[in-house]
Amino acid sequence: MLDTYIQQEHNIFRDALRKFLNKEAIPYFEQWEKERLVPREFWRKMGENGFLCSWVDEKYGGLNTDFLYSAILAEELERVGTGICGISLHDGIVVPYLSSYGSEEQKHRWLPGCISGELITAVAMTEPGAGSDLSAIKTTAVRDGDDFIINGEKTFISNGILSDIIIVACKTDPNAVPAHRGISLIVVERDTPGFKRGNKLDKMGFHAQDTAELIFEDARVPASNLLGEEGQGFYYLMKKLQQERLVLTIQAISAAEEMLRSTVEYVKSRKAFGKSISQFQNTEFKIAEMATEVEIGRNFVDNLIVRHIQGTNVVDKVSMAKWWMTEMAQRVAKQCLQLHGGYGFMEEYPIARRYRDVTVLSIVAGTNEIMKSIIAKSVL
Repeated sequence: MLDTYIQQEHNIFRDALRKFLNKEAIPYFEQWEKERLVPREFWRKMGENGFLCSWVDEKYGGLNTDFLYSAILAEELERVGTGICGISLHDGIVVPYLSSYGSEEQKHRWLPGCISGELITAVAMTEPGAGSDLSAIKTTAVRDGDDFIINGEKTFISNGILSDIIIVACKTDPNAVPAHRGISLIVVERDTPGFKRGNKLDKMGFHAQDTAELIFEDARVPASNLLGEEGQGFYYLMKKLQQERLVLTIQAISAAEEMLRSTVEYVKSRKAFGKSISQFQNTEFKIAEMATEVEIGRNFVDNLIVRHIQGTNVVDKVSMAKWWMTEMAQRVAKQCLQLHGGYGFMEEYPIARRYRDVTVLSIVAGTNEIMKSIIAKSVL
């Protein structure tokens, strides 16, 4: 079904992106993992070569392409390593908020920089005491003349260190009933007085992806940085969750494909008891099982990409995919590591990093327990 949507331009984009990443990312990725950061210069190179936010309207500097370009970007970045996923977050999750809900002035101010890589974005929802339950956030934004005064803390924020503009979920009406009606989205810029970043968080995986705590102490933000309408933030976030979770699902299936590919190569080359590991029946069965799950997953994801491009509401199906695909990726990671034997436990082998990285996919963008609740409501 997806094949009918793939045009020559999509293939040209993928080929150019893959060549670029082979030259500009893969040789340096291990160093980025150690430094816990993808350098800003790489973001700018991505922008210079037209790989960032190509879907944005031409009048803001984009190419007005379709979502398939974002899907290709997510797949090819995942081929390098999950730690580079902050770029997919920027392209397919955060910048769409600016494009959909920003005023003309805001879009002209921010979107060109997002496309060029000069502006790196983040979205700040999670707090120390509020994760999946967004209505429980405590960060407040109080109107003071032509400004909002923001107080609160956010945590686990992807691109938290490098980000130049951050879409912050705030309570502009703490007394709203129900509570989610009091949430608004406000764009906080890098040099905002009263805004500071905490430490770069030391995560189990996703090492090259900078993650941080954000602290707002009487941070003064122009009221003109309100994104969309006041009190509509929760609804804006909900409307974008389908694409957010689809991007994450694309990363999960791409990770599973890459783990399977590298493991097949390994078991063919590794010998034991006078023959390659691939010739043992246990290995054959494990590879067959994983290949089947990956094939089923890829077909499901490709179907959802098409339906998303068509504008179909597939929130329940994306929730199914997000749950099943992230769990499947973890199963594949465990089996692939096992087939690597002792070498799978060595940092020099990519499967060790993949094993760590896929673990968090069942937590981010809504835990898999939340996904099951969404699925159940659509079925029962």
